[in-house]
Formats: sequence, structure tokens, C-alpha cells
Amino acid sequence: MEYFNLLENQGHEQVVFCSNKEAGLKSIIAIHNTTLGPAIGGTRMWHYATTDAALKDVLRLARGMTYKAAVAGLNLGGGQAVIIGNSETGKNELLFRTFGKFIAGLGGRYITAEDVGTEMRDMEFIRMETKHVTGISKALGGSGDPAPVSAYGVYIGMKACAKEKLGNDSLEGKKVVVQGAGRVAHYLCEHLSNENADIYVTDIREDRIKRLVSFVKAVVVKPDEVYDIKGDIFAPCALGGIINDDTISRLNYKIIAGVANNQLEDEEKNGKALFEKGILYAPDYVINAGGLINVANELEGYRHDRALKRAESIYDIIIKVIEISKKMNIPTNKASNLLAEERLKNIGGIRNIYSGF
Repeated sequence: MEYFNLLENQGHEQVVFCSNKEAGLKSIIAIHNTTLGPAIGGTRMWHYATTDAALKDVLRLARGMTYKAAVAGLNLGGGQAVIIGNSETGKNELLFRTFGKFIAGLGGRYITAEDVGTEMRDMEFIRMETKHVTGISKALGGSGDPAPVSAYGVYIGMKACAKEKLGNDSLEGKKVVVQGAGRVAHYLCEHLSNENADIYVTDIREDRIKRLVSFVKAVVVKPDEVYDIKGDIFAPCALGGIINDDTISRLNYKIIAGVANNQLEDEEKNGKALFEKGILYAPDYVINAGGLINVANELEGYRHDRALKRAESIYDIIIKVIEISKKMNIPTNKASNLLAEERLKNIGGIRNIYSGF
């Protein structure tokens, strides 16, 4: 009964536990809200310490997708899946095809895509069992890698934040510290480099750092140093939960704007702390909506130029969130939640889906 109370408090509609011993599959699919349309969200493969940790993550991510789709103006709901396992050593065709059969069994209520630990090839294995998957190769009629559009959306959102906090939306000469050197960070740094921003980067993987700095000029810093650097913009582009009680006191930035999901470890407390400290926080599910916009475009028949054009709307959405924040004197993460909930109410009603973990 404890689990049902958890789902009810967060407004989730359905949670499915998927298991197949032969394939080595242990997975959880969470559908949060389908008011606007079928739930869409990534499949994350991660070596979770416990099943409860995996459940907590999938519930948070699914809820975030509901808000992301609503704020972005898409006719899609929020969902997420996690596969418990090592993405470096545990991937194979059988695993993802078996997972695809579970998705097919949901009858279109959930559409999946890439996330941390999964990639386009994995989505193509899933597609062998279900049509309810995006992020497949262009050769198969998909959009390919969503990272370019995700990065472009973050870049556009940064410019909107800079307009509010730094006087104009030019990033030339601005000190931007990027945490993480994965695919999205790579494309983001290219945009920043083209605008002559001063780029600082970090990652726990040396190979990613070496690859990134071979393409763009950037200063490499140690992973823990990013919280103590004085800069204009901090861009979390790795895992979530890095904005917390321990790190906020160390932060000396004017803006936080990055692609990572669930950046605030505690939405209520950490969002308020950033607001009181005068740091402008771009709500993660708003600024990183480019990836969702990209795969949603795929559902309509993919066109890259159309996806980029729609990603530009993130600029105006960020400006709107800032206006609500200032008018109501509330943190930006609360302002964006209100914006999302208003659309959900207007379309078909909303249960009590705003409640922090």
C-alpha cells in the first residue's frame, strides 16, 4: 500500500515492473500523465544500487516529462523507463528486443526514446518489436541523434537567461562552465565557441574531455572544482541532483542553465535557496526540451529544420517563466510548474501532480 500512496501523491497513472531472466532484463516503466496525449520519455540504463533507487528515479523522470511536454506546447504526456544494469557491459539485442515487447504490450500508452546509458542502436533493437519508439536512425525514417537539437535548445535558453541577468543575450566573453562532456555538451560547446564564450569543462571520463577539447578551445577543470569557480553561467550536463545543500553554498554563478534532468536534489528547498541567493535557475525540463521536441517531430515525419525552429521557442518560454517568477516573487522552478499545470488544466484537468520527492 505504501507504493500506491507514493503513486497517488505524485499523480502517476501506471507503473510496470518488467522482468525476463533469459534476457537479463529488470526494468521499470512509469506513466505519469496522459492528459495531453500518449506518454513519452527516455529509457535510462543505469546500475542502480537498489530497486527503490531505480523506482524513485523513474518516477521523478516521468513526472518531469509531463511538465516538459506541457510547457513545450506538445500534445504528449509524460513517461520514463529505466533498465537496471551496466550500460558498458550489459547491452545486447535480446535485452532490448525483450524490453520492446513490454512496451508493445502497453498499446501505445508509452513511447520511448534514448536516455542516459542508451543510444540509437538500442532504440533500433526495440523497434524490431514495437513501433512505439523514437530516436532511430534517419535511414529507418527517424531523426537520428537528438543531441544536436537538445544542445541548441539549451544554448537558446542560455541566451534568454543572459538577457535577463547579464543585460543582453550575447554570450561573447561570458564565462560558461560545462559539467559533463557527453554528446549534448559537445554540441553545446560548439555553439558557445562560435559565439566566443570563455568555456570551462569537466567530466569524470578522460576520453570524453580529450575528444571535446580537440574540437573546441576550453579550459579543463577537475570535477569538484566546478562548484567553486566564479563564472557567469553554470551548465550541468551530466546526472541530476548536483544542486543541493552542499553545493549551493559554494556556487558563485549568476545563471544555472544546463541539459541534465532533475538538477535540484530537493525541488522545494533548493529552488528557494537559489532564488534567495539571486542565482537565475533555468528549470531543467524547460531548457532541455529540445530533445523531446526533436523526437516529437519524428512522430510527425521528421524534418531537422522544423525541429530546430521549434526548439527556438525555448527562448520565449524561459522569458515567460522569468516574468512569472518576478511577478509572483517565486522561484523559477515553481513558475514553470505553474505554466505547465495551467496548460494541463485547460486541456483536461489535472490531479495533484506537484509534490516534491
